Amino acid sequence: MSEGKVVEAKAQNSLHDFDPQKKPKRNKYAFACAILASMTSILLGYDIGVMSGAAIYIKRDLRVSDVQIEVLLGIINIYSLIGSCLAGRTSDWIGRRYTIVLAGAIFFVGALLMGFSPNYAFLMFGRFVAGVGIGYALMIAPVYTAEVSPASSRGFLTSFPEVFINGGILLGYISNYAFSKLSLKLGWRMMLGIGAIPSVILAVGVLAMPESPRWLVMKGRLGDATKVLNKTSDSKEEAQLRLAEIKQAAGIPEECTDDVVEVKIKNTGEGVWKELFLYPTPTVRHIVIAALGIHFFQQASGIDAVVLYSPTIFKKAGINGDTHLLLATIAVGFVKTMFILVATFMLDRYGRRPLLLTSVGGMVVSLLTLATSLTIIDHSPTKLNWAVGLSIATVLSYVATFSIGAGPITWVYSSEIFPLRLRAQGCAMGVVVNRLTSGVISMTFLSLAKAITIGGGFYLFGGIALIAWIFFYIMLPETQGKTLEEMEASFGKIWRKSKNDKEVQNDKDQVAQVQLGTNVST
Repeated sequence: MSEGKVVEAKAQNSLHDFDPQKKPKRNKYAFACAILASMTSILLGYDIGVMSGAAIYIKRDLRVSDVQIEVLLGIINIYSLIGSCLAGRTSDWIGRRYTIVLAGAIFFVGALLMGFSPNYAFLMFGRFVAGVGIGYALMIAPVYTAEVSPASSRGFLTSFPEVFINGGILLGYISNYAFSKLSLKLGWRMMLGIGAIPSVILAVGVLAMPESPRWLVMKGRLGDATKVLNKTSDSKEEAQLRLAEIKQAAGIPEECTDDVVEVKIKNTGEGVWKELFLYPTPTVRHIVIAALGIHFFQQASGIDAVVLYSPTIFKKAGINGDTHLLLATIAVGFVKTMFILVATFMLDRYGRRPLLLTSVGGMVVSLLTLATSLTIIDHSPTKLNWAVGLSIATVLSYVATFSIGAGPITWVYSSEIFPLRLRAQGCAMGVVVNRLTSGVISMTFLSLAKAITIGGGFYLFGGIALIAWIFFYIMLPETQGKTLEEMEASFGKIWRKSKNDKEVQNDKDQVAQVQLGTNVST
């Protein structure tokens, strides 16, 4: 009896080694890898931020209409679909690391083309090239980071792409302000062309990154995968556990210890699309609905409309002058970046689900309040300072509540719930939905505002955000602290009731006892 208790205590102690809330330090090597990979997201962020201000000067210089401007701003999201569709197969073929290099190289060319654009048509071509690079970057950054991160820090590290998107947006806003004093013809071209610099830094930095251990195992390179796992795990035991789980998913016998083996189950994409969409199991169907749904609602709630058209929104609210408008957009970028940094430290402490529901609830309140204040301003014959102040405050509260949950969790959640055999293609489809939805919103916002007023547009976004909250509450189970390979057990039942921490710990203890052969019935 006493021996059983001792063994059970050892099992619990070993489990506590993997408890994310007990970790005193984060893995610095995994931290560095996540930062380098996530730098690809700066490319998208910078483009979003810089285009919001550059559009003011492009419209004046090239003498284009509002419809041409909204198409110019939003079309890059449609172009990025090409990169996203190709990225899954490319990353399975050449590896996650070199796919990141490819993304940076493509965007570099696109940024230079935009910077030297002589007319609207050439500018659209430059955005096409840059959009393909952005599509690659959006898919590969969260996938690589999720695969290299230990379970204890996965939420923290996988949220880095969203951090860098926000950092890129802020840099884009600052670039707008910095180059706004130049001549009309030179200013906006400098804003766009200087975006090539981050992609060069990215291409150099990625050479210091290791390849994803999961990709290495899928290629039969167990020796290389073991070295990477030993560096990116919190302990040798965790590295062995992660390797065993990946080997099982790849169809490699657990007892196999060769450095190089032949993998019979090839993860090159054959059959993956059928398993995802034509013949999915209930678990896979739930995962697909959850992943595509969270990407759709992230964008359908209007975040890119606010970020891209913040000068237009602030102008409608009563702020005049290019300088004041650009400074107001910098405030949006600053608030968005600060709150995303706060969110990164909360993901592994409070879990994905509570943060997401709180975030979307705040977005609903902010959007409806913003819509009301803009409607009052629109119908008032005189300037109402309180309504102007309320509009500015609710724009800031909206981007803050978005960044605390819906922004980072979308990428963290969708990258961690797919099983290994489906991950690259599943994440690519999530990015396709994300960019397609963003493109539709971005390319129609000005027309929507003219049709139903700008206040009506935000009432619409508020209603969509409310539907999103209901969807997340019903469809998204908690994934905090689970390894990527055991994630599938959380899906398959739509009305799944979330377990509390004590129940989860009891389940983990029972698993440990079974593994150690100590689950004795009394």
